[in-house]
Amino acid sequence: MKIQPLTSVTRNAFSCRTVFTLFMALLLTACSSGSVKRLGDNEEVALSDRWNDTDSRLVAEEMMTDMLTFPWFRDFNFNQKGNPTVIVQSIRNKSSEHIPVDTFINDIKRSLIRSGKVDFVVSGAERDDVRGEREDQELNAASGTAAEFGLEQGAGFALSGTINSIVDSNGEQRVSFYQVDLKLIDMTTNREVWNGQKKIKKLADKGFF
Repeated sequence: MKIQPLTSVTRNAFSCRTVFTLFMALLLTACSSGSVKRLGDNEEVALSDRWNDTDSRLVAEEMMTDMLTFPWFRDFNFNQKGNPTVIVQSIRNKSSEHIPVDTFINDIKRSLIRSGKVDFVVSGAERDDVRGEREDQELNAASGTAAEFGLEQGAGFALSGTINSIVDSNGEQRVSFYQVDLKLIDMTTNREVWNGQKKIKKLADKGFF
């Protein structure tokens, strides 16, 4: 069998494939040489000027501390009713970016529950799931172990609010402004007993865009 010699076109194609293969191997090696560093939960890493987990936690803690200083909490009749009970109706993200509102709501709940001064009741789909579990226990749980119907704790106050943002840029710098507005409503009287506001402003240079 006679072996045909490589033509210049074939040699060039082979050479290009070899160079491309070596380039991809070097690229993968460079990408795999990075490192991962474990950080503390409360340690901020600002990779951009966008809303982050530190903003969520600090805003929640500051606003809930402010809420507990208003007269509604001081005037609440703890002797007869125990802690005030709050339900989260809705906190809407009206900003220009994706903000995980559920994370912010959980930061709010953790802040208040940790204080021991407010009780929460679940709402929406979570409440429906609990009621479904109660119905299942009614049919299948051993006698005396099923959770009873008609004993849910009603909420005396409803918490709701919005997250807004404004972004301004001149091409070299960008200012990201966030405003969180929350309010607490007495569900018996419809009185707005607390209105809180928190503003965050961040300046980023072009390298962070």
